[in-house]
Amino acid sequence: MPRTQRNDNFIDKSFTVMADILLKILPTNKRAKEAFAYYRDGMSAQADGEYAEALDNYNEALTLEDDPYDRGYILYNMGLIHASNGEHDRALGYYAQAIDLNPRMPQALNNIAVIYHYKGEREKEAGNEEAAEELFDKAAEYWKEAIRLAPNNYIEVQNWLKTSGRSQIDVYF
Repeated sequence: MPRTQRNDNFIDKSFTVMADILLKILPTNKRAKEAFAYYRDGMSAQADGEYAEALDNYNEALTLEDDPYDRGYILYNMGLIHASNGEHDRALGYYAQAIDLNPRMPQALNNIAVIYHYKGEREKEAGNEEAAEELFDKAAEYWKEAIRLAPNNYIEVQNWLKTSGRSQIDVYF
């Protein structure tokens, strides 16, 4: 049974009904509708912590989806799953692909920065100051771009950039 038929809470059921209505009235082709159904099932599985199922659905959606913007969000969600599983290098690859398709995705830029910052912290703890600083600098570059796209977000990051000497800008908007 498809995941969309298993949703058992009011919000999931309501979203499914609304999504199905939109799919019926929007002038899209069958392939795009199928891609969206897989994407929706992937998001539902991901929300339930069923990561293998979510990845299966996202992979199916990728084979059907032609729109680069939508493909970017599918890849972004795949990156989220790999990051939450501690597969940081794999997550970085998915985030990079998402940004290639949709350069105006600050959340992907932020997540890349978070991973580089995390890796920098691990290097610092291991006593590798030079490697840590390089990773922190990489994180800073991605965060600056994310803040440029979404200036009202990432306030703590803006403070870190300023206090770490990686940015001279006080306000990004």
